[in-house]
Amino acid sequence: MTSISESGVSDRETVARRLLDSSEQLSYDPVKEVDWETPLDTDYHGASPEWSTLYGTSYWADMTPEQQRELTRQEAASVASTGIWFEMILQQMVLRDFYAKDPTDPAFQWALTEIADECRHSIMFARGAAKLRAPAYRPRRFVVELGRVFKATATGEAAYAAILVAEEVLDVMQRDWMRDERVAPFVRTINNIHVVEESRHMKFAREETRERLRGAGWLRRQINGLVVAIASYFIVTSMVNGKVYENAGLDGKRARREAKANEHHKSMLRSSCSGLMEFLHSAGLLTKPSLWFYKRANLI
Repeated sequence: MTSISESGVSDRETVARRLLDSSEQLSYDPVKEVDWETPLDTDYHGASPEWSTLYGTSYWADMTPEQQRELTRQEAASVASTGIWFEMILQQMVLRDFYAKDPTDPAFQWALTEIADECRHSIMFARGAAKLRAPAYRPRRFVVELGRVFKATATGEAAYAAILVAEEVLDVMQRDWMRDERVAPFVRTINNIHVVEESRHMKFAREETRERLRGAGWLRRQINGLVVAIASYFIVTSMVNGKVYENAGLDGKRARREAKANEHHKSMLRSSCSGLMEFLHSAGLLTKPSLWFYKRANLI
């Protein structure tokens, strides 16, 4: 059952109201906030170099500074494109979850607010990728079809915990990128907007995950823990499309081989997910079967 405070208001309702108030006070319009007019300055990176899939490899050492910057721009565009793909999944899951529910409920109103945010974010990411001179990167067809099934069937804690995984991993990356003066100014602005607004989305996802798990038994946690882990694996491994290397003018085969073995990048992913894994463990969703997928995705 939902816990009720002395005032008779549920914790869930209190959180939703706080998120609505925060959204009213601090939200952005990317059309106005982001500098879309200034031409791309190729002296800047698209992401912090340390987050590149090739950073720390022998190939990275062999690359010219121009090639390194182009690669991070292509990688940032790929992450943005994957973000759009998952934000569309997120919107459909949230809409389906709140279909025909009480519209006077603050949680219902927050859900619509979050969807409005995600629409703006997707357009912002799309324009950002285009300004980075990148093509439309998409996950593999198999992953796209898995996503189609997931968005149509995932409910409760499986949906919200998967949403949380995608948002948390991206959040840690973007917090680094938005502070890095080596990154193109318009990309830093995009990252700042996303970090500020996604912090509310993550709060809601955590609250909904806890709420849906109240009274859940061992078997349900085992099943949904595995579902979330599988979804997380495909989300994270789809962030950087293998085509970014050729589009950056590199030897694709060598780049993919060295990126796959890059322990530095694996370490960056693991460190970014420490708080997330603690939350999943506390929720009873970090099960033994799920660990295999998180380890394969280098999240733990």
